[in-house]
Amino acid sequence: MSRTAVTAGCAAEAERELLELKAKGLERDLMPVRPLGRSRMSAAQRTLVNFGSNDYLGLSRHPRLRRAAAQAALRWGGGSGASRLVSGDLELHEALERRLARYKGERSALVYSSGYLANLGAVTALAGPGDVVLIDRLVHASLVDAARLCGAKVWVYPHLDVARLAELLSRAGGYRRRLVLTDTYFSMDGDVAPLDDLVAVCREHDAALHVDEAHATGVFGQSGSGLVEEFGLKGRIDVVMGTLSKALGSVGGYVAGGDWLRRLLVNRSRAFIYTTGPAPAASAAALEALEILSDGAALRKKLGDNVTRVRRALLAAGYDLGASRGPIIPVLVRDGARAVRARERLLRRGLYVPAMRYPTVARGQERLRITVTATHTREDLDRLIRELGAALEPS
Repeated sequence: MSRTAVTAGCAAEAERELLELKAKGLERDLMPVRPLGRSRMSAAQRTLVNFGSNDYLGLSRHPRLRRAAAQAALRWGGGSGASRLVSGDLELHEALERRLARYKGERSALVYSSGYLANLGAVTALAGPGDVVLIDRLVHASLVDAARLCGAKVWVYPHLDVARLAELLSRAGGYRRRLVLTDTYFSMDGDVAPLDDLVAVCREHDAALHVDEAHATGVFGQSGSGLVEEFGLKGRIDVVMGTLSKALGSVGGYVAGGDWLRRLLVNRSRAFIYTTGPAPAASAAALEALEILSDGAALRKKLGDNVTRVRRALLAAGYDLGASRGPIIPVLVRDGARAVRARERLLRRGLYVPAMRYPTVARGQERLRITVTATHTREDLDRLIRELGAALEPS
């Protein structure tokens, strides 16, 4: 069979698959945007108030971050030029890792080019054939993929169900390693893992615990370093992963923990070894964000005040917000078509609120996912509260 025939067959099958998605109301498309600052963006020839961003503290467009990124690009260039084990290990990367380790209260840290790669790199370095990986049913897709790819046996426990996790761990004694994976702050439901109970169960069963602090970093804890800090568990969790691309306003990921962990990842993590080092501009921006957050109480207070205002109003109006807390506010509508209609109505009113559908969430769990940031004004929040009811009205 010729290459042209194979290509045509592949394209035809892909078109059939896309038509099926469209018929089910599950086809997705990209929406190019232009950030305008202060939680505004331009999209579809409209200026929108953005309630879909994970830039919780508004640092991505902070003048200090923009200046740091620009200066780093001028000094170091547009890219790192090679993997860090070849010639791409810049002083800037090492400085960022030392600062991240202090921020997270860990002995060391290692930076990756994305949060996805950080989870993939850590899990596949720590677990393999002969091991068992246990994952919360609602962990981020990067942890699901990492568990599947590492070659270990994969067991899934019900969301936040520590008792069930303990039962599974009691049956896992024959495996070489037992690795438990969880988000600390779940990005679709906005709920929090019981980290103290997870640590206790893992210690009892000699299991390692890997936590994903992507959405918690910069938001929770006395200094804003995350839920590990809020639970008083700094230095007591084996693997602490996070991103630079949410509250820190840059792009990239990191893994923090003991000195042994960094050494292992440098030697065994394919997602680190075989990829070019992070862009200098991104690392410099993240480093500057950490300096801002060292005195970031006012930003966190503004975020907290905004979150409280929206949550109180939506709960008073009778919306189902699940067990969420913090800046991620899911408004459960439990119908994909209704969620999409509400999103489109809000767009016409100048508000961007993403609709979350299967497979991002389970069928029957469709929702509008509101994210509140420190840069939203009181007028933005009141406008959202006012317009949400009309958007969710039946057709």
